[in-house]
Amino acid sequence: MGIIKEFKEFAVKGNLIDIAVGFVMGATFTKIVTSFVDGMVMPLVGMLTGGVDFSDKVLVLKKAGAEVKDATGALVSAGSPAVEVKYGAFITNLIDFIVVAFVIFLIIKAINRLKNEAPPAPKPGPSSTDQLLMEIRDSLKK
Repeated sequence: MGIIKEFKEFAVKGNLIDIAVGFVMGATFTKIVTSFVDGMVMPLVGMLTGGVDFSDKVLVLKKAGAEVKDATGALVSAGSPAVEVKYGAFITNLIDFIVVAFVIFLIIKAINRLKNEAPPAPKPGPSSTDQLLMEIRDSLKK
């Protein structure tokens, strides 16, 4: 029964809710960034690189094998798929990551600035006892 109570306290405290909200916001933000990069950034990059479309750029390591059929047309062995390094998709995802990381950096920087903008409380002056002792010290120095 103790673990259920502990989980209930954890969930009600807000930790679980904060995590869920962060997860949903992150997933939504990722969709927005992916749309931004695919629809706006990559066409500009393609235009700057002479019309190169990175979405279909691959490095073929091994070509696909052909299917083997007998004289009747029955399939004897299925063809093997091509082995490809999809570096175009990697470049697109790398740009996605850079955009997300930069935006998160800006958000954290703004949050830290808001935390630091609170004016520090003024230091309280010396108490009356301390004030009296300082006056005695100053008079003894004379």
